[in-house]
This record gives sequence, C-alpha cells and structure tokens, in this order.
Amino acid sequence: MQAMGLWWLLGALLSMLALWPYPAQGATRVYYLAIREVQWNYLPKGRNIITGKSVEDDKVAAGFMEPGKDRIGSIYHKTVYKEYYDSSYMTEVPQPAWLGFLGPVLWGEVGDIILVHLKNFATRPYTIHPHGVFYEKDSEGTLAGSSPPRRWDVDQNFFLLFSVVDENLSWLLDKNIASFCSDPASVDKEDEAFQESNKMHAINGFVFGNLPELSMCAGKRVAWHLFGMGSEVDVHTAFFPGQTLTVRGHRTDVASLFPATFVTADMVPQVPGSWLLSCQVNSHLRDGMEALYEVRPCSMAPSKTLLTGQVRRYFIGASEERWDYGPTGRDGRTGKNLQEPGSNSEKFFQKSSSRIGGSYWKVRYIQYTDETFQMKLPQSEETLHLGIMGPVIRAEVGDTIEVVFYNRASQPFSIQPHGVFYDQDYEGTVYNDGSRQHGLVAKSFEKVTYRWTVPPHAGPTAKDPACLTWMYFSAVSPIKDTNSGLVGPLLVCKTGSLGANGKQKGVDKEFFLLFTVFDENESWYSSTNKDAAMLDQKHLLEDDESFLDSNKMHTINGFVFSNLPGLAMCQGDTVAWHFLSLGTEIDMHGAMFEGHTIQMLGMRKAGASLFPHTFATALMLPDTPGTFEIYCQEGNHLQAGMRASYNVSRCQGRRSGARLRYQAVRTYYIMAEEVEWDYCPDRSWESDWHNQSEKESYGHVFLSNEDGLLGSRYKKAVYREYFDGTFRTPRPRTGPEEHLGILGPLLRGEVGDILTVVFKNNASRPYSLHAHGVLEQEAGSVQSAEPGEVIIYQWSIPERSGPGPNDSACIPWIYYSNMDPIKDMYSGLVGPLVICRKGTLKATGARKDVDRDFALLFLIFDENQSWYLEENVAAHGPQDSSHRNLEDETFLESNKMHAINGKLYANLGGLTMYQGERIGWYMLAMGQDIDLHTVHFHAESFLYQSGESYRADVVDLFPGTFEAVEVVASNPGTWLMHCHVADHIHAGMETLFTVLARGELMITASNEKAGSVTASEDMEARVRILGIKVPTKHVQTLAVVLIVLGLILLIVVVALAGVLCYQQRQRKRRRNRRSILDDSFKLLAMKQ
Repeated sequence: MQAMGLWWLLGALLSMLALWPYPAQGATRVYYLAIREVQWNYLPKGRNIITGKSVEDDKVAAGFMEPGKDRIGSIYHKTVYKEYYDSSYMTEVPQPAWLGFLGPVLWGEVGDIILVHLKNFATRPYTIHPHGVFYEKDSEGTLAGSSPPRRWDVDQNFFLLFSVVDENLSWLLDKNIASFCSDPASVDKEDEAFQESNKMHAINGFVFGNLPELSMCAGKRVAWHLFGMGSEVDVHTAFFPGQTLTVRGHRTDVASLFPATFVTADMVPQVPGSWLLSCQVNSHLRDGMEALYEVRPCSMAPSKTLLTGQVRRYFIGASEERWDYGPTGRDGRTGKNLQEPGSNSEKFFQKSSSRIGGSYWKVRYIQYTDETFQMKLPQSEETLHLGIMGPVIRAEVGDTIEVVFYNRASQPFSIQPHGVFYDQDYEGTVYNDGSRQHGLVAKSFEKVTYRWTVPPHAGPTAKDPACLTWMYFSAVSPIKDTNSGLVGPLLVCKTGSLGANGKQKGVDKEFFLLFTVFDENESWYSSTNKDAAMLDQKHLLEDDESFLDSNKMHTINGFVFSNLPGLAMCQGDTVAWHFLSLGTEIDMHGAMFEGHTIQMLGMRKAGASLFPHTFATALMLPDTPGTFEIYCQEGNHLQAGMRASYNVSRCQGRRSGARLRYQAVRTYYIMAEEVEWDYCPDRSWESDWHNQSEKESYGHVFLSNEDGLLGSRYKKAVYREYFDGTFRTPRPRTGPEEHLGILGPLLRGEVGDILTVVFKNNASRPYSLHAHGVLEQEAGSVQSAEPGEVIIYQWSIPERSGPGPNDSACIPWIYYSNMDPIKDMYSGLVGPLVICRKGTLKATGARKDVDRDFALLFLIFDENQSWYLEENVAAHGPQDSSHRNLEDETFLESNKMHAINGKLYANLGGLTMYQGERIGWYMLAMGQDIDLHTVHFHAESFLYQSGESYRADVVDLFPGTFEAVEVVASNPGTWLMHCHVADHIHAGMETLFTVLARGELMITASNEKAGSVTASEDMEARVRILGIKVPTKHVQTLAVVLIVLGLILLIVVVALAGVLCYQQRQRKRRRNRRSILDDSFKLLAMKQ
C-alpha cells in the first residue's frame, strides 16, 4: 500500500510537469538580407506583349512608359531586398526572374525560428517587418542599427504582388526626375498628368505582359501565393481564365486582393497553352496589370476527364436597343419623379442641352429558341428581374455547354466565361502571347460556336453550396464591351442539383443580381447617345466633369432608384440569391438586405461584399411579409440610386416555419445627445511615431485649425446609455466600455430574446435607432423621434438573426439613425450590436466563452456630410465669412476623419488585456467607396470563420461588413493596430493595444486617478488551470508554488524510494542470515 501511494504521488507530479509549456522544437532558418538601391525597368521587353504593339504605337502604354522632358518612362531607381549567402554580403543568392523586384521568399514551418540578418546599403534608414509570424518587441520593424539579427517565430508561409506602385510617393522621386527626364527643370511634381504617369499598375514590378518565366506543367499542383499592397485604388481581382483555383476549400477562378491581403490558391492546370493572367478591375486592366503564364505538356499528358453529363445548347445573340434605367419615371421608394429638382436622381435623369437623361443605346445578350435566330425566347415572370443581363446559362458537373453566338450588333463581340474549362480555340478574350493572337470573336452579323466543359475539378467542392454563381461577358475590348451592356449569369451545379426544367432543386425562387456602375462614357455607343440627345457641344466643354458624372449609372441589373421589377417571393420560401459584379475601383459594393438576413457558407450575414468580377451565392428564408429594400451600403452608391425593392407575400399553402417563443429579457435606455467631439486630443504619439513636426506631419491637414481648416474638434450627436427611463443618470463607461469612443453602447442579445430600446432624442433634429440583423417591430418603416421625444423600439431575435452553423458563438451587427442614414451616421449616431447563441451570455450580459471583447468601427467620418457642418464652420473656422470656401478641395479633405471608434493617431484607449486571455473582436465598417480597410494586428494573429477556422493577422473590411475574430493574447507589450491602406495610415487610422504579462497592473483612463486595478479586481481576467479559474495575477505565483511543490514531492519520492530500497536490502540480508544459520544448524545436526 505504501508503494502504491508513492507511485500515485510520482504519477501526479509527472502529470503536473506535463502541463508545463515547452517550446516547440523546430529548425532555425538563417537569412542574410541586404537593402540596396537599383535601377528597375517595368517594361524590360520594350513593348506591350498583350497587344503586340510597341510603346510608340500603344497610346495607353506610352502614357506610362515613354520618357520625355517631363516624363520618367519605364526605368526608376528603387530600393529592394537582396539575399546573400553569408554575412560577408559578397555573393548574392540568385532568385527566379518572375519574382521581379520582390525580395527573396523566406520559408518556414510551424515551430521554426527565422533569424534575419539585415544590412542596409541604401542612402536612408529602412527596416523589415513581417506578417503572419510572431516576433519579439525589438524585432517589430522599427528603425534600428546597421545589421541587427531579427527573430520571428513562424506560423505560416507567405508570390505575385498586385499593386499600383505610386512612384510619386517614392523617396527616390527627385533622383528619378533628375536621372530620366530630359528637362528636369520643366517637371511640375503636382501636375496630375505627371503624377498619373508614375503610377505603375504592376505584377511583381512588371507591366503590360512583361513578367517573365511563369511556366508550369499540366497536371501538376501549383500554389499561387497572391497578395496586394498600396492605397485605396488597390482593389484587385486576379483572374485565371481557363483554369480553376481552390481557395480555402472553395472553387473559384479569381482571387480578391487588397492592401496587405494574402491569399494562397491551389491550381492543377489542365489545358496546355499560354494563358492571360490579369486584374479584372477595368482601369487596372487598361493600364497594364497583365501577365502571361505558360502551361506546358511536359513528360506526362494530363488525364482526360470523362464527361458523363448532357450537352446543353444555348442560342444567344447580341442585339442593340434603347435601354431605360428608370422606366417607371419615378423613384420606387419615395414615389417622386426622377427629374424632380433637388433630388438625388435629377442629375441622372434630367434632359437638357448638357444631359442625356436616363435612356441610352446599349447592346444586350438575348436568348433565341434555335440556330435560326428568328424567335426570341419569351420572357417569363421568373426572368423579368434579370433586366439588362443575358439569359442564365446552367450546367452540372459532367456537362458540356455549347453556345451558338450570333452578333447582330455593329461592333465585334465575344463571350468569355468564368468557372468552366475550354480549349484556347474557344477563348473569348483577345490578347497576344508574343507568338499568336488569341480570342474567338464574332464580327458584325457573324456566328461562332463556343464549347465549354464542366469536369469535376471545375465544379463546386464539398464545402461549396450546391450551385456556384459565375458570369459571362464580352472580352474583345472588355471595358467598352461590358459598359455597353454585354454581361450575363452562369450557374455551375453539383451533379443532380438541377431538375428536368433546368431549375435548381430544393429552391423555390432564385434571383440573379448584378451590382455595377455602368459608365456610359466608356460605352461603344457614347457618341451615338450624345447625338441622339442633341447635346450642345459648346455647353459640354464648360460642364465636362458634371456631364461625365451624370452618365455613371449606379445600377442593380441595369435599373436605378428601385425600378427593378420581378423580385417577389412568398413567406417561407427557400430563396437563392446569386450576386455578380464588374467595373472599376469604385465598384466596391455591399449588397445589403433590409428586413431579412442571408446565409453564406453557413455564416449569417446582412449582405454580400462584391468587387469587380467576384461572385457570391446565398440562401434566404423570408419570414416577414412586406416590401423591403436591397441596396448598396456604400454611401455614394446609395445616394446615386443603387437600390431595388423585394416583396414578401403571405401565400396560400406556404408554411411560414416554426414560430420561436420570445422572452423580453434585456432593456436598454439610450439617448441621442449633442457633444463636442475631439478626434485627436493628444498629438504626442503622432509626433513621436511619424517623427515629424506638427506642420510637416501627414495629419496636419486633418488636425490643424489654421488657413480656414476646422481642426480636430467637431459638434456631433452620439448615442449614450442611461440607467433608467428618467434619463437623469448616464451609465459610466468603465474599463470594458472605455474603448467604444464615439460609438453608442455595446448592445447584446441571444437568439430568442426581445431587446427593448427606450430611446430619447435630446438632440436638436429628428433621429431614430435602426438595427441590422434583428426583426424590428415596424420592419421597413422605423419611427423617428422628434427633439425631446421618447420612443420605444422592440427588436426580436429569431434564429436567422443569430450565428449560423459555421459562425462564432456571437456575431456583430450595427445600429444607427436612418432618417438620413448617410448624414445621420456621419453626424455620429452609430453603435455595435452583438447577437449570440442561446446560453452564451451571463446574467450580466458578458460572454461566457471569452475573457473580454472589443468592438471597433473603422470609418472615415466625412464631416462635410454632417448635419452640423455649418455650426462647426462657425465655431472653428475663420471668423471672416469671406475666407470660408466650403468647396475648396483641401477643406473638403481636411474634414474626412480616418477614425477608429472616432479617434485618430492612437488616441483610442481601453484596448488592454492579459496574456493568455481569449479576446473577441467585433470589427465593423460603414461608409463610402474609400472605406476599404485592411486591419493589421501587430504581433498577434487571430482566428476567423469562413466555413472553417482560419488564422490571419489582417482582416478585410468594407462598407456594411461586420466580422467576428478571436485572439488568444500571447505576446506581452504595447502593439500597433492599423488600417494597412497607405492613405489611411498617413491620415491616422491607427491605435494601440496592450497585452499585459500575468501579474501586471491594469490602468485605464476611467480609474487612472483613483488608482490601479489589479487582475483580481477584474472578474473577467481569470485563467483556467487544472479545472479551476484562477485570477491572472496569481497565475505566475501559483506556477512557482507548483514547481516548488513538485520539487519537494520529487525529493520526498526519491527519499522514500531510498528508504524502501534500504529496507528491502535489510530484509534480504536478514533472510540470508537466517538461511545461513538454518543451514549451519542442519549441518551440525547431521554430524551428531
């Protein structure tokens, strides 16, 4: 028994020691990098490979590549990373030619340590900062000495960089002007044409098809590591025609890239040939963001896939017709005439000597019954909503698609698909690969036949929905062709997903929605439309910019201002929504649904984020009858009419689904009140971090109140929480709420709850409180509160408002005033709402599954659109009204505050946590097309859901995007969090978060004067050890005690083991003695 007790103690000790963390045993990978200045040629082959033209003969390429007296041309001095074999920095490690001006690839595996020796041979200080790995504070990438080693703990790997490289922002601009302009003195660096000529739309530093040696074997797996860097214009859609990719387990042939966004895409190329790789953002495609990659047969021919499905034939023609963007003549939401003076629609529909109005000549894809092209396929109620788009082309895995295309238009056109396979003989994109011209094109009144296939490796994956949304379009001149109207939807489904009628099984209704800004200035029929409108050309010259703007139609399926017909469904239907988009940088769309939510990849969303040539598929179960809006959340697009209405009816024989029993659980008292808000009360961090004086800093234009600017203080309206309905005592913002800044209180609820919001308007104009995601009592018509009025809102939280099966335990939404959703929000009225699964929240409202949570809104507050602009000008602008110019470009820019929760340049407090804590982050974005935010966490990575859990350190946000990510704080220190868009960094969209080591004191702004708060006083700051929750400040002490106890137990065990051994030896000796004595007595007896 004694021995058993000792072994139990020894087992307990070993189990305890097994819980102690040991570092992973990986390799240490050493790199020697140097920073050197080189001359870089963006166009080393001297011609546009894609068009086959020389620079002199290519007008677009010449604008960037041709040197002159005030033009630099294709060669620039640049600063790059180079790799060397050792610390002598004498012998450079050769790199593949396709890597271009990128530094070497640093490889690592999980558990490795990467040790980088960096030596700077350049003429100014530089550093190196990694993404996706862990690093110590002195290896973060701040300015250091000549060649310090840098230690990064690797988590994952990161090779094509898509970026508009702005040489105007290079440290070497003056040197480039002096070296390559024939008359440097004639250069005006502020000239817009000069600046535009220095923006290189490059892939790895090459333009117009000059990227070399992208070559691979058919049938072999290829991993494409794609990433973007840059500014607001760096929205990229990398398109791989004729092949398909798998990204995070989902099928695609495009990859969306933004500044500091990283995507790894797997490809098994199937069809040999030279293929075009390009960014499908119109302006980037035009300006040279194209390359070629070669798929070689190599030694093994790719296996032939047996196509067991049917051949689906379509007869499609291109026909010219007059298209009306607003056929009812009225705004479908307000009922007002589209030409009403002062309305948002007037500038698009006004007919005058300088305006075309809302009707334009366009070209459309039209479906015909057979190859004679004599009879159009009649339009049904189900296809009425397609609008300007061509017919839906449908296929299943294993099918072959044959499209007979008859071009009845006056220009040559084609059909180029996404998402299917084809031989290059059937490619619809026109380009040159240096040896031959590609593209099957139909000239006017010519017929051609396209043949596409859907092998298994092109169909939806196991993680994808039953059907994937794709698109087809004309790609003879892609920008002009699509702006002229040639685009249509394509649906690829899993085998057996389509019924005999070609419709998707298990779906009651399906709708296809194209969000795009049709730029009629870029249409083939621009001159025709001007002539038809009988415009006064002299008047046009005087009003050119305004005229161009009036021809940019912000449409859904070719209709604006709620003129789209045919979006009707029944309560309880299963509705499939298929989203498409195309266009240019401004075509960043948040397709949002009023009144209902959608589910995408098992995650609950209010809408879908769309970019040029991207697609999304979603399901909806409409449960609330009424008329609701579908709209683009991006402010400018919403004002320009990018919205439509959908109707949900109670239909006989339709089941409305099981009714959820609600409980009135949570009541909030919220008041709208007017305050003076300071976006940047302390400029010390800005000065220290950016190492510039206040007047020289990037932030000067936003924070100075000199020269007619308003500075950092503005009158605003904010939501604030009170204890009860008397609205006498505001609820103080203690530590957990300090980080909210300008936001209203963080409202929480669970599925099955009813949230009651008692809202008092203490502001000087009418406001309201409208929430995304929840079921509002008066869905579609939120009541407003006049000044001084109190209104009670009730929000029910049905299952479709809560997390989907692949979501985190809680998902974020947003609430705001929607009397005028744009002006109200820019005035300050916005706040976060979090909905959780049943049982996730404590009685206090805090989450059980995380230690603390933070809500962050990344929004450029445009004070020019605030209700209080005139008051702010009067209070903080020039006293002499003659010095006020509210249309001045600098003044307009100065009022765009690039804020995180309403604060700039690390002025947001309260983002403090303890090492080892699990943190929930709710990342929110609203705003305009400039509100593209890629939020980077320094020193930490997070987990996010996209069908499965993935790790990253940058989260992408767009207007109407609400993301939930989780971080286990692991790296003590104060770290930077910022938007990685270059313009936004300069403008102050930066803050700090602090990870305290266990046992440190937490000091917040709200308790700084009263004294510090320790971890034991913070009831959320606890760590679970051996099944027991322990305050984090006691963790280190407890660990030391456990180690000491373990050592004592080890000594006791060894001592007891020694005693046992000694006792056993003594017993053995006694037994031996007895045995010897017994033997002796026996011998004596025998002798007697």
